[in-house]
Amino acid sequence: MTRQGFPRALIVLVCAAAAVITLAGVQAVGSIVGPVVLALTLVIAVSPVRGWLARHNAPVWLQVAFPLAVVLLVLLGMVAVLSLAAAQLAILAPTYADQFNAMVADLQHWAAGLGYGSEQLNKALSSLDFGKVIGLAQSVLSSLLGVLSSLFLIVVLLLAMSLDAPVFARIVDAASTERPALARALKTFTYRTRRYLIVSTVFGLICSVLDVIALYVLSVPLPLLWGVLALITNYIPNIGFILGLIPPALLGLLEGGPKTMLLVIVAYIAINVVIQSFIQPKFLGDAVGLSTTATFLSLIVWAWVLGPLGALLAIPLSLLVRALLVDSDPDGAWAAALISGRLPERSPASQADPQPEQPGQPEPR
Repeated sequence: MTRQGFPRALIVLVCAAAAVITLAGVQAVGSIVGPVVLALTLVIAVSPVRGWLARHNAPVWLQVAFPLAVVLLVLLGMVAVLSLAAAQLAILAPTYADQFNAMVADLQHWAAGLGYGSEQLNKALSSLDFGKVIGLAQSVLSSLLGVLSSLFLIVVLLLAMSLDAPVFARIVDAASTERPALARALKTFTYRTRRYLIVSTVFGLICSVLDVIALYVLSVPLPLLWGVLALITNYIPNIGFILGLIPPALLGLLEGGPKTMLLVIVAYIAINVVIQSFIQPKFLGDAVGLSTTATFLSLIVWAWVLGPLGALLAIPLSLLVRALLVDSDPDGAWAAALISGRLPERSPASQADPQPEQPGQPEPR
């Protein structure tokens, strides 16, 4: 029983039901929630630029216009690159139809040589259609473009949030006296989100440049597209590396055969796995405040709720939920420990182990 007299199991079930209802509601209005969270994340990312301009007594209009221009330049550049690459893929696709059909025929002969020439296997191989494969690749690009299709709404939200950001900062500072836990949680959320974005962007750019160079050397078509895709998928935790590897590996198979495909896989593993698994975590450290399990679960949940945009914003969304529901609660230390995978810090008064009572000694008055 809890202090309020309600069974803890009942509280857990009610909270779980409320979470399911809330996520279903967010999914229903995902076309609005997604751009709002994306705009909020971008405003947080460029907040140091606005702070630097404010410290140097720049005009207010410049404090709003310059960070907004930086964000818009990045968004429009990504849209332009993805649109151009999608058009190039549509033009290049028909030239690989013969190679794809020859590869399917070789697979049929290879399976027959191993004694697997059954009708079911031949039917499955013959059902492979190059048009379907290219259509799937184009649908993936279309989904990425769909994430940025509501550009007008994002621009309006960016402008509004950029104008209100200084006011919100002063409100949070003023709330530190009355709601210290909430103010500290919101400040921690902005710090962790900004550090996550900065570190992920820097290492994503490094991986993308090296991937483009490797694809150029291996003569894989559209290397710039796959470099941009590697940068975007770097923000998707756990499985982003695999999503960025599949398209260039398939094109390498069609362009140069199995050897080229294996070289692409080896190059991506050597570049991305080493940087993202061994170097990047040392710089990111514990700033995110999410365990590996919590990160993977957040990817699944937010991808289900908001689609591709939810996968890209899985970490910021989880950090926002943690700030509002866990970190703002003074009694949520153990819940934060379960999410982050770290024991909560003990207060100085409780750090000393209690001394056992000695029998026969009088109690202190």
